[in-house]
Amino acid sequence: MDFANELIQWYNNNKRDLPWRNTTNAYLIWLSEIILQQTRVDQGLPYYYRFAEKYPDVNSFANAAEDDILKLWQGLGYYSRGRNMLKTARIIQTQYNGVFPTAYDELIKLKGIGQYTAAAISSFSANEAKAVVDGNVYRVIARYFGIDEAINSTTGKKKFQAIADELLNKQYPALHNQAMMEFGAIICKPKNPACGICPVRTGCYAFINNATTTLPVKLKTVKVKERYLNYFLITDGDSILMNKRDDNDIWANMYDLPMIETHQMLPVDELMGLPQTVEYFGPQAVVAESLPLIKHILTHQRLHVRFIKLAENPIKLKAQWIFIEVINLKKLALPKVIFIFLDNFLN
Repeated sequence: MDFANELIQWYNNNKRDLPWRNTTNAYLIWLSEIILQQTRVDQGLPYYYRFAEKYPDVNSFANAAEDDILKLWQGLGYYSRGRNMLKTARIIQTQYNGVFPTAYDELIKLKGIGQYTAAAISSFSANEAKAVVDGNVYRVIARYFGIDEAINSTTGKKKFQAIADELLNKQYPALHNQAMMEFGAIICKPKNPACGICPVRTGCYAFINNATTTLPVKLKTVKVKERYLNYFLITDGDSILMNKRDDNDIWANMYDLPMIETHQMLPVDELMGLPQTVEYFGPQAVVAESLPLIKHILTHQRLHVRFIKLAENPIKLKAQWIFIEVINLKKLALPKVIFIFLDNFLN
């Protein structure tokens, strides 16, 4: 039995029972695929259920307010996914009469849908013969065939896609793609792969040559940027001053607290003497409490976050600063680090 058929047999006997595998509904498949980008299945599954329940079809999703989508997405990270999904849903509503496309050539045109996602949706919903190549598939192919081309290089991506296309079972593309992905997730894991129970290990280059720790090869990513964020908490217990973020930075269009970013973490008295601090909070601003530093890690950024409680209201408000009743905070989409802080501090 050849490599691909071995994996299909393994999949039929060992696959996890996941809700998006029990449907050919392109909308629900799209929902699962976007949620699971950069996200583990156990983390993404509750979000899938919540979105599918609140927005059971693409038209209900399209009719949602962006704030509602971001609120439901809260804690999942990579918030641009949620915003792009809303744009895509609205395009489908207007340009496709609310019918989610299933053809690869149509899907690839949509916002937030790349080569992988278009192949996944088209094969799982319509059995279109398109090979899916995600992180799991890259890993399986690299190890089994002994390919040391970097998976995130332009030539590497083309090479792996070509191999995946050649391996694809054209008669059962959906089954084949699910098998490849599941095998990478369960057996050929990034760390500590289960080679002892792998059904194709006797033909696997990495197993034979003890190379599972060196394959696949990946080019070094962008250097992590250090950022220093000083947040100001201004509340009387009933209302709180919040900041509506714009769409030019992380956490686009979400809510956080008034903030001043500095080139390094300054002593509090030095921070309070900065011109921009004085402009909004006054030269005599009283610091009621300065809380310990928190580190918050994003993909390419390391955030050093400090919360400072002020005793009085600002002398001047930015246009995007608004007082909100504390009881209404639960309606706002908040970055995780802000949500955790407020949840602990106000309760």
